[in-house]
Amino acid sequence: MEKFTSEKEWSVAMRINHWAMALSIFILIVTGFYIADPFTVSRGETVGKFLMGNVRFVHILFGVFLVFLFFWRVYLAFFSRFHADWKDFFAWTNIKCTIDQIKFYLLITKKGPDYKTLYGPMQSLAYLGLMFMVFVIVITGLILMGAGYHAGFTAICYKILRPIENLMGGLAVVRYVHHLFTWFFILFIVVHMYMAFWYDAILKKGTISSMISGNIFKKLEE
Repeated sequence: MEKFTSEKEWSVAMRINHWAMALSIFILIVTGFYIADPFTVSRGETVGKFLMGNVRFVHILFGVFLVFLFFWRVYLAFFSRFHADWKDFFAWTNIKCTIDQIKFYLLITKKGPDYKTLYGPMQSLAYLGLMFMVFVIVITGLILMGAGYHAGFTAICYKILRPIENLMGGLAVVRYVHHLFTWFFILFIVVHMYMAFWYDAILKKGTISSMISGNIFKKLEE
């Protein structure tokens, strides 16, 4: 019978950031699709309807929340005291280890690669891509939000980001990129969930439950 030992893998801060970001992205996707194409309206007199306004408020609220979560995750990558480092996002630069993990995912080999970083090579590449997607969705979101304001902090952000809008070719392109990256998030979520369950089933590390408990299981060497 195989023997396993439980080891601490994720700090409380990392787990809170993970689930808070997951919740924020989910709500942003749902509200974003409604804003782009309203699929229902509330009953009653037109003067009493404010569904779009409420949905937009929730979208902006969680968009701002995502901004803080993004900066918090960057902070953890540089200053966390527990097993989290910015170098973990570049584990994929170990080409041999990356190739070994690709072979493992393709079922060419039965054993995954040995790595000492927080993420595996392909995981690090995926999470680096996720951080890039969050950055793009936040920047384009701030531009779209600030375009209708002429005073306050939002207007200041828009003035700072206005050159990026011009570089991208205007608000229409910014809105298109914002919508396109929403689909990238959906694709990431599907692949991320599939790989988490698959990795759990193959290596039996308790990867999914580790994002709740903080602990993973490692096989003891005979």
